This record gives sequence, structure tokens and C-alpha cells, in this order.
Amino acid sequence: MPMNEFPKSAKFNHSYYLMVTQKKETLGLSVEDMANTITHELTTGCKDAPHIKCGFIGEIGCSFPLNEFERKSIQASGETQESLGCPVMIHPGRHPSAPEEIFRIYTESGGDVKKMVMGHLDRTFNDVEALSEFASLGTFCEYDLFGIETSHYQLETSTDMPSDAQRIQRIKHLVDNGFEDKILIAHDIHTVHRLEAYGGHGFCHILKNIVPKMLHRGISNEVVDKILISNPSDWLSFSK
Repeated sequence: MPMNEFPKSAKFNHSYYLMVTQKKETLGLSVEDMANTITHELTTGCKDAPHIKCGFIGEIGCSFPLNEFERKSIQASGETQESLGCPVMIHPGRHPSAPEEIFRIYTESGGDVKKMVMGHLDRTFNDVEALSEFASLGTFCEYDLFGIETSHYQLETSTDMPSDAQRIQRIKHLVDNGFEDKILIAHDIHTVHRLEAYGGHGFCHILKNIVPKMLHRGISNEVVDKILISNPSDWLSFSK
């Protein structure tokens, strides 16, 4: 669909992704340059679709270890979040130490932890105690790779990708430890073979297959509604 055909009510998201995906001119941007661009696209309109405003900052691409460009991107996002009260989503580096470092840089830049989502925790924390320790910082914790049922993770072969059943077990651990208000889930569908038309599980997978299993594993209807309705609403609303 051409940009000029998107409905006026559509919402995009804006942030700077991993350094390896950037053009040379983008790599030279300052924190102030980045913050100004993000602010413009949230409040005025997108460069390629001026009639459309972004709805949140994300996903902010982070490697491990962080490089200087990605550090500036986090700082710019934290400063913009403080100014606008907007929601923010993070793509952490593939290491258990990555989320806490990102959290520190973001909050030191003024970012509100209550508006921050740390995504891809499926492939980041294998230890539930480390997961609980991170959740205690107050950020939203997202399990967003539901539907990927292979243990082989080609982007980090030292990590075993959990199954959907294991994702639910880790979510149950968060619920049992008092973090039910800070859980989000998704599919991260980014390839056509995961769509139903190409033989994949499709966008109905969570509602059709995951929710019944969550209920069967002792997660209450009330908590499921929080995860699917209340928590996303709390995150996506602007606080200013």
C-alpha cells in the first residue's frame, strides 16, 4: 500500500534500529538530532507520511555489547519519553546482561520505567530468578515469540529457544511472584511463512491456542485479561 493510502487514523512507530542497519549519514546523528526527529514524528507527522503520527518509540534496536550509536538512540528515546510521556519498546541484545544496561541508560536519560517494554525476553532470560530480578525494576516484560516452537535459535546458537509451554511456565512464574501487571505477550510475526495463508499459526494463535493453555496451567481469567487488555492499554497510553 502506498504511503498516501494509509488511513489518517493509522499509527506508526518510530525509533532507530541496530547500528548495522543504518545509513552512513544516520550514524553521525547526535542525541539531540535523534530526539528531535523522534519528537517530530510523534507530534507532527512521519517523514514519508506527514499526515500520520507515530504512536510509540520502538523498537529501539540494541546489540550486545552496545555500540555508541545504539547508546545514543537509547538516550534520545529516554529524553523524548520524559518530554512527551509516550510508550517505548526495546529490542535488547542477545545476552542476559543486556536488559539491565539498557534500563540504566534509559532511566538515567529521564525515561519513565512504567512506559517501557523490554521485548524478546523469550530468548534473553533462561533463569527465572534473573527474570524476577529484572521484573522488579518495574518495566513491562514481554514474551513476544509465541508460535516459534523450535529450540534452535540461529541468531544465538548458545541459547535454546523455549517452547510455547515453557513461555507460559515463565509467565506463570512472573504472575506467582506478583508481576501480573507487568506482562505483555505477542507473536512477533515478521516472516510470511508464519501467516496462516502460508501454513503458519497466524495472528489468531495466542487467542486460539495460548490462552486456553494459560487457563489450564492455572493463570486465571482475570490475569489473562490483564495481559491481553489492561496491560497493553496502560503501556500504550501517553502519560502527559
